[in-house]
Amino acid sequence: MHTRSEDNGPDAATGDDRWRGSGDRIESLLEASSAGGAVARERAETLVGEVVDLYGAGLRRIVERLDDATVRRLAQDDLVASLLLVHGLHPHDVRTRVAAGLDSVRPYLGSHGGDVRLLDISGEGVVRLELTGSCRSCPSSAVTLELAVEDAVRAAAPEITALEVVAAEPSADASVIAPDTLFSHVRSGGNWLAAPELEQLAPGEVGGFELGGTMLLACRVGNEVYAYRDWCAVCGRSLAGAALHRGAGSGDPVLRCPSCRAHYDVVHAGARLDGDGHLEPFPVLVRSGELSVAIPAGVAG
Repeated sequence: MHTRSEDNGPDAATGDDRWRGSGDRIESLLEASSAGGAVARERAETLVGEVVDLYGAGLRRIVERLDDATVRRLAQDDLVASLLLVHGLHPHDVRTRVAAGLDSVRPYLGSHGGDVRLLDISGEGVVRLELTGSCRSCPSSAVTLELAVEDAVRAAAPEITALEVVAAEPSADASVIAPDTLFSHVRSGGNWLAAPELEQLAPGEVGGFELGGTMLLACRVGNEVYAYRDWCAVCGRSLAGAALHRGAGSGDPVLRCPSCRAHYDVVHAGARLDGDGHLEPFPVLVRSGELSVAIPAGVAG
């Protein structure tokens, strides 16, 4: 899938995995303190609150002494941005941040023939989006889009409470995608897994690897990395040994199954070029400073 870069500096990945889990660890420690009774739990919560307020007051004084341009640059770092949000110091409002998050995944959505538009954000933190394009007719492509959009929006605005996606064109069945279909794969166990081995792929190279118990095939086209389930939609066999070829006419790279010779467009969601069918795509984005792949739950090949 299309990759999204984040300019967080050469040491951006250092310690990121640890701070991203800080909230869970704090909550676990608070739960453990409950073993000492309600009073112990209350004291632990008070202690955490005092520490957060202390560091928040210090952070506010720092921000007040910086110029706006410097604060905006600092807010581009995930860790700093999260702390600014906690203390109400982020330079951008929620709408600006959500819009920027959506802009960051638009090239990826475009590779699926789709796009997304921000409709509004309610006072209760519900973000309403419009997902457009032919990608919505392809189940596995739609799931990867949902994962990418979900990740982008929640990373930009962790305070939102819900995502609601409205169909671009009214249909006979419904104008709003039901909650049990949209983002259902995200809620039911879709996981972003670090895949640093993807960095080793050279331009034009194709490689297979296992991630989260799923066999994937990945290839690099220029600076972008694309990943698919290692399964040919025509013959049902592994794509091991497949190579990229120059497509006729457009010149876009084509992946050819080594068994049945079916041709797939790796840049545009794995669509088959010589018949029906398509590869099953998986999103690849830069998270915590390294390439990560989203493995949707319960997606058929």
